[in-house]
Amino acid sequence: MEYNKLIGEMNPGEQVEGFYLLKGAFPKTTAAGKPFLNAVLADKSGSVEAKVWNYSGPIGAGDEGEVVKIRGEVSEYRGAAQIVIEKIRLAESGDPYRVEDLVPVAPIDVEGTMREVENRLHTIEDGDYRAICLQMLREHEQALRSIPAAKSVHHGFVSGLLMHTANMLRIADFLAELYADVIDRSLLLAGTFLHDFAKEKEFTFSPLGLATNYSVQGQLLGHLVMGAQEVAEAARQLGVPEEKSVLLQHMILSHHGDPEFGAAVVPICAESELLSEIDRIDSRMEIYRETLEGMEVGEVSGRIFALEKRIYRHS
Repeated sequence: MEYNKLIGEMNPGEQVEGFYLLKGAFPKTTAAGKPFLNAVLADKSGSVEAKVWNYSGPIGAGDEGEVVKIRGEVSEYRGAAQIVIEKIRLAESGDPYRVEDLVPVAPIDVEGTMREVENRLHTIEDGDYRAICLQMLREHEQALRSIPAAKSVHHGFVSGLLMHTANMLRIADFLAELYADVIDRSLLLAGTFLHDFAKEKEFTFSPLGLATNYSVQGQLLGHLVMGAQEVAEAARQLGVPEEKSVLLQHMILSHHGDPEFGAAVVPICAESELLSEIDRIDSRMEIYRETLEGMEVGEVSGRIFALEKRIYRHS
């Protein structure tokens, strides 16, 4: 029996034991009236359905997002792998498992990327924009280094927001130099850094750090409005001129580009226009990256909702 075997490497007939993410838990009853648990287990390699027969708890729907230890046998049901679980319990403090083995994690050096982001913020020439960014970094550093950038569409993994933000800052810096006669680099970099940080309040998170749902604030306001509100308050505290505060708020409120895609207002200055395009580029390229990873050369994908089309993997 292989301990903590990756789900993506399991084969029918194998005995398995180890720690996995409880992605779904659905208590049910058989036709004969006996209780059982229909579950979905996951790790960094994928997910698999599981059954715990003659089981009425204590583990149930309220434990989704937790880590469980299971022992069971891999079988096959309707052409797909399935685990019939003999024993299951919630993980306990001190149990030997690693978060990075159970949930997808950004393929970056977190500490190095954090240093890169902070160093780039220090190059913002405008002192007001730089001060707001550094204050927001201090207040949201832990969230920036750990939370996903989305629930599922793109960068929906641990440290996804940091990866997304760092990528966008690199693009913004390059384009600010390319279009230096049009773009205020300080405004573009500040808006880029601040555009998504309110996602910390927009989502609720599982114990392992994945976005599981929208918070009440996230549903009623959204990260654009909450981000603009917090920037306005930071600007007031720091004595930043009103025009600069409003410009930064506009950058955040318009970065989705069009109200159809969630923008509160359309971008009407060069920097906000460019920010919306940079956000679109990085999010779409990440969708390509994640989709292509699971495709064979010469394969055409199914329709991808976020891209509104299929994609092709060439050699």
